[in-house]
Amino acid sequence: MKSVCVLGNGQLGRMLRQAGEPLGIDVYPVGLDLDPATIPYQNSIITAEIERCPDTPFTQILAQHQAFINRDVFPIIADRLTQKQLFDRLHLPTAAWRILEHADIWPTLFNQLSNLLIVKSRVGGYDGRGQWRVTADCVEQVPLEAYQSCIVEQAINFDGEMSLIGARNRQGKMVFYPLTHNFHQAGILKMSVAQPDVDATLQRQAQTMLSTIMTELDYIGVMAMECFAVGDKLLINELAPRVHNSGHWTQNGASISQFELHLRAILDLPLPSPDVFSTSVMVNLIGTPYHQDWLSEPLVHLHWYNKEVRAGRKVGHLNLTHQDHERLSHSLSTLRTMLPSDYLSAIEWAQEKLLASGIEG
Repeated sequence: MKSVCVLGNGQLGRMLRQAGEPLGIDVYPVGLDLDPATIPYQNSIITAEIERCPDTPFTQILAQHQAFINRDVFPIIADRLTQKQLFDRLHLPTAAWRILEHADIWPTLFNQLSNLLIVKSRVGGYDGRGQWRVTADCVEQVPLEAYQSCIVEQAINFDGEMSLIGARNRQGKMVFYPLTHNFHQAGILKMSVAQPDVDATLQRQAQTMLSTIMTELDYIGVMAMECFAVGDKLLINELAPRVHNSGHWTQNGASISQFELHLRAILDLPLPSPDVFSTSVMVNLIGTPYHQDWLSEPLVHLHWYNKEVRAGRKVGHLNLTHQDHERLSHSLSTLRTMLPSDYLSAIEWAQEKLLASGIEG
């Protein structure tokens, strides 16, 4: 079986490597300091954990490798302008948007879009960075370098944030996980809740939209689509051409994790539809020191990234999985004392989602 090289050696590359081990697949995350002589990259399949990988002589070689899956897709999705143009071309619903050309265009933007606008850097700027919420009386907060390098979106008064993760292989077969509910704080994903039974109308919408995108791009592997839920409709927010933070729950709550599913898709291995057998909650650990007491909770699966703990940095996640929503809610209550106080609103949000399902206990 071919080995896999991953452009990037963060936690996503690490978890791809872990997913490959039980299958006998050698996965090599490629960082800045990797010696090319230590890995068999000439005969490997190349994938990526990030849209824009570090620029080194070796990553340039891999980026031009004939076996780099989705090589021509990454530039399209890495740029929010070409993402939006893709949605419009495929007639897929998304927030109304414009290019931020120059400072004189603000009156037109407020008139055409809304009184509250979201400015987003075309490239980079994830986890809330490179983004600004703008009203007519605070346009000066947008830096000069944002002009010609950002898009502007209509702010959406959404009911919730959801994501769909799916995978497609070379033969065009596609499989999907259930829609995942997400809670963001300061632009960073704080918590996710995934259930086997989701709103069938929303699930069909999401699968149709993501299927259309993956087919148009001839995409191979796992892709994540983040959406705003507005009533019984979904608006696409952004795409990620890779495994995604909001799919981490699949490591313990599905028969096949998103990491294994990605490897299966890019290596032409069987691609059955993953079985999601219980409800899961994922807690993103943001700048949170290691707490051994997490392990005292029987429902908690700890995934620690062995990274230096810094404010705003993703250093690990907790997965909680069980069919009994009351037990999940109780475990979340226990975690209140083991997490910083700013997790309280996310915990309460997750408990409300569990309660709303109507199948506690």
